[in-house]
Amino acid sequence: MIALALPDPLARQVRSWVLHAFPRGQSGIDYDEPIGDPGLFGPDTVTWRVHADFPGMLAGGLCALMLQLLHPRALAGVYDHSNFRQDLVGRLRRTTAFVAGTTYAGGAQARAMIERVRRIHAQVAGTLPDGRPYAASEPELLTWVHVTEAYGFLEGYRRYCRPVPTEMADRYYDEVRRVAEALGAREVPATEAAVHAHLEAMRPRLRLDARAREVLAGLCAMRLPGPGPGLSRELFLGAGAALLPDWAARTLGLDGLRRRVAAAALVRLAPAFRRALDDGPAVRACRRIGVTRAVLARWPRPAVAGPRHG
Repeated sequence: MIALALPDPLARQVRSWVLHAFPRGQSGIDYDEPIGDPGLFGPDTVTWRVHADFPGMLAGGLCALMLQLLHPRALAGVYDHSNFRQDLVGRLRRTTAFVAGTTYAGGAQARAMIERVRRIHAQVAGTLPDGRPYAASEPELLTWVHVTEAYGFLEGYRRYCRPVPTEMADRYYDEVRRVAEALGAREVPATEAAVHAHLEAMRPRLRLDARAREVLAGLCAMRLPGPGPGLSRELFLGAGAALLPDWAARTLGLDGLRRRVAAAALVRLAPAFRRALDDGPAVRACRRIGVTRAVLARWPRPAVAGPRHG
């Protein structure tokens, strides 16, 4: 891998922290081969732009986790069948690798990752304390998890990188549903309006119960590896909370001032993260298919009009 001559001490410190918290080369994903393979998305998609921005993606991923824990049946699979209480950072790393791989790896690798997750989901099932059954492979639950992640990622990009026109937001939601549908999700919303409507429609099913409180407490106590683990947690967890719909933040009992302070801080720090991480999966994928990284700074050309779903 090419070593970067970073332009300022802050960028060097940021790079050191990020690569300590999210080490590269451990996932086994090859972003450099096969040459010419655009993968599931490619450089003409909004997805390649949104998923390339580390500050927005990490804040957005934490926003998604906070929304997901409010759904008892969606939370149950994680609560009953994983070691998240002992290894929350490891879970974040695995989710980060899945999103990066399905976005930027070649098509065969991306499809293999999706199939592996499908096999895992097929083994995750159980019963809630109130007697209701759940299964991670249920289309409704897969759709909920996808919607929270796509919403978080897009809102993170919009808040901490640059404004997103409605046309580009709609394209993003229409693009990324292909992964959710490959995992087994159905009736996946494909426009920004449809995503917001889905979040609103789910509100009666969401609650902050005892399990959700336990997971939220774990998030709030999480120590990200590297210098200043508490500070980095407060920055990104607060910045992620700032992306939540107001009703979700109220349900979670999150402090409004801390959310605003964290969001303002990440807005100021985000450029340093981009300078520090200018050689990640998105850049390697660009090199693999023979385009310059500059394409990521421009919106793709308008899509050809066609039928829209969702």
